[in-house]
Amino acid sequence: MVVCGDDALGQRLAEEIREVYGQRVTLVVPTTGDRRVQPLSVRTRASTFFGRFTAAMGRAAGNTTDDEPADNPAGPLIEASELTDEVLLEAGIAQAEALALVNDDDELNIRAALTARRLNPHLRLVIRLFNRKLGQHLAELLDQASALASPDLDTADAATTVLSDADTAAPALAATAIAATSKVVEVDGLILRAAERAPTRSGQRTDGGLCTLALLSPPDDAPGQRGGGTVECELLPDDAAVAAAAGRGTVVLETVEYNGPEAAPRRVRGAPIGQLFSRRLRWTVAGLFVCVLALAVATWLTQDYSPLHATYVTVLDLFAMGDPAEDEPRSRRMLQLLSGFAGLLLLPVLLAAALEAFGTFRTASSLRRPPRRLSGHVVLLGLGKIGTRVLARLFELGIPVVCVEEDPEARGVDLARRLRVPVVLGDVTQEGVLEAAKIERARTLLALTSIDSTNLEAALYARSVKSDVKVSLRLYDDEFATVVNRTLRSAHPNSQTLSRSCTHLAAPAFASAMMGRQNLGSLSVERQVLLFAAVNVAGHPVLEGCTVGESFRPGRWRVIGLDAADPAERRPDLAAPQDDAEERPPGLVWNLHPGYVLRSSDRVVVAATRRGLAELMGRRRVVGVS
Repeated sequence: MVVCGDDALGQRLAEEIREVYGQRVTLVVPTTGDRRVQPLSVRTRASTFFGRFTAAMGRAAGNTTDDEPADNPAGPLIEASELTDEVLLEAGIAQAEALALVNDDDELNIRAALTARRLNPHLRLVIRLFNRKLGQHLAELLDQASALASPDLDTADAATTVLSDADTAAPALAATAIAATSKVVEVDGLILRAAERAPTRSGQRTDGGLCTLALLSPPDDAPGQRGGGTVECELLPDDAAVAAAAGRGTVVLETVEYNGPEAAPRRVRGAPIGQLFSRRLRWTVAGLFVCVLALAVATWLTQDYSPLHATYVTVLDLFAMGDPAEDEPRSRRMLQLLSGFAGLLLLPVLLAAALEAFGTFRTASSLRRPPRRLSGHVVLLGLGKIGTRVLARLFELGIPVVCVEEDPEARGVDLARRLRVPVVLGDVTQEGVLEAAKIERARTLLALTSIDSTNLEAALYARSVKSDVKVSLRLYDDEFATVVNRTLRSAHPNSQTLSRSCTHLAAPAFASAMMGRQNLGSLSVERQVLLFAAVNVAGHPVLEGCTVGESFRPGRWRVIGLDAADPAERRPDLAAPQDDAEERPPGLVWNLHPGYVLRSSDRVVVAATRRGLAELMGRRRVVGVS
């Protein structure tokens, strides 16, 4: 694997590939003078990481295992001012399996991607771009170039994946507002998490969820721990192991669902009357209409007029356009006076209607204020690159949101205006801004501005206003985020606090894409890692023609979901974010019956260990299969 990056994402991605997937990584970074300016703490951490990275690769070169190939054609760390042909060839691009281009410069990543595809058509490319539309066109172009260079090449194996750190971090940040955890995997738009469950006193478990992923290590004071060996965490246990493991907690895979108050439904554009005029004004107009109708009926009954002529005369009297009824009967003169009085009442109503319509048109393009009785909502600080993606994700989940942004020209302000999401414009560090966002009645605070000190100050102030509010703040440096997380949890032990770096959240998605489109993500369980992948059943003897129960290998892999979409309509990448305009095929089917027979046309989602996924994908000899 080759990773080219100039910031913390490249460093974190290289570490993720090395530690989680056990792959050899060559890291290409700019020279010291060309690196992007970073805070001192980040530069110090980067130098420490480079030292650990080089030392780890040096040890791996002398002591390889079955999971690590012995050949390492390039050095572990290369510094270069530009990603030229010579630099990429020195990094071993000709023999590499995957290349990740995660520089902060989109143009630099595009140039390097075109060069890499020309040097190695079989290469799997992962490119960091923020522009979705440009990324889609670039991926199609590079895949087409790969297919033309090698017609017999499997396009799924040499695929091009374009990701954005904002898109990949958004599901995890949105999940913190619901489940107070960022360890999630997104599959076909569905957010999954690994939830820990404790056994009941009677020994009967109520795990629920989609399936049991792991048996946790027993506590130190458990009977089996005293005087005996240490029992480690057991991944993907079978039902017998779960039933026999008394006193041990379990990790269950479950969907992240929101159970709080729903966001206010969007107003229907097909009913403009309800948007232009208030309810009180509509009732007033209706009352005047009934009054005019009654006057027209009375004129028709008391005078020798037809109904149409009686209505016409009443309207003329209403607007003072008729002749005075001096020589008419008394009833006619009384009705004319009443009609004139109704006309006087109608004039201010018409003026109010005009003013309300004008005010509605003015406020249609303005930002919505938080409703007075709003409660149980999420306060989102910052509508930049990350905040915009998180806002869209929360809106899709139906979660009520109030945004706080200092810059009225920020990237996400237009999105909030279009979605009719309340926005408070102001500096969050100033007094009264969070109060205007109803922080005292909020459920969660998401501090996602680009300034660490602002996020931290907002979190501390929110804690002083409401001590039990959930807090999730974005911090640039991983080590600083860890320290802040521990301190806030110690100061407020009864409150949920999460501090995360976007590079920490985005790196698993980039690493998963480097392993191939079939890889959906990973979840950590204690000191071990579970991988999730989408696998075509055809060509796998341990899956094709077997039932779901027969294909289960305890401690190796387990089928947890089935793609119900037609093979011609399936999405090539279940982990990629979906656009709102995209027509989604039928979702995945979970909780499969153990007797369901897997067909060659099926595509399934499996949970596997690193070794089990390597066996399943053909990188190892599968035990028990000739």
